Amino acid sequence: MTDAIGKTELAQMFVKAAEEIRREHQYLSELDSVAGDGDHGTTMLRVVERLEATATANTPENLRVRLREVGWSVMGVDGGASSALLGTFFAGMADAEIGDSSMNCTDVAKAFEAGLRAVSRQTKAQPGDKTLIDALRPAVSALSAAAARGKTIRQALKDAALAARAGADSTKDLVARYGRAKFLGEKTRGSPDAGATSVALLFDGFCAGFASEGKS
Repeated sequence: MTDAIGKTELAQMFVKAAEEIRREHQYLSELDSVAGDGDHGTTMLRVVERLEATATANTPENLRVRLREVGWSVMGVDGGASSALLGTFFAGMADAEIGDSSMNCTDVAKAFEAGLRAVSRQTKAQPGDKTLIDALRPAVSALSAAAARGKTIRQALKDAALAARAGADSTKDLVARYGRAKFLGEKTRGSPDAGATSVALLFDGFCAGFASEGKS
């Protein structure tokens, strides 16, 4: 089969990402209770509901239109920084110069890079600050590196998922330096960041969703 992401593959990637979040939403709220209101899991449930519904809707085939619609839908979730930044990420992916109906691995990398740039314009957080950036930036870097080496989309998404997981896990040993959590200092050390963990789960879903379509 062609190594490409079209409307069907993209929808399945988002469906699987939603499944990952639903399975772990209680854990996400537990993590958030360390330095937040303990409602991150609930927020992420609303995020993936919008993500899945918009991605699977009977809308135009154009991938940039679909990604922009997904992003704006997610941004409409009243869930603080996480929903706003994730919505910005998905909408930002639409800024990339990609094909209208399908993306090869290079296009996928371009889209994820564009999404990260959009997020970076909205937050000053950097790797090491114990935020979702600790998972998102290495995931995008891994995907881009895989594309540059000529790997398949499935391989690139797997690399990205592994990098996101490693980034999320690394936040366990960090002290929050950004947002409301920074005021708790050392109390934030010892558990992974909820936002970074959510990003890792999303990338797990992207990888599983593309693989389930039978791509190599």
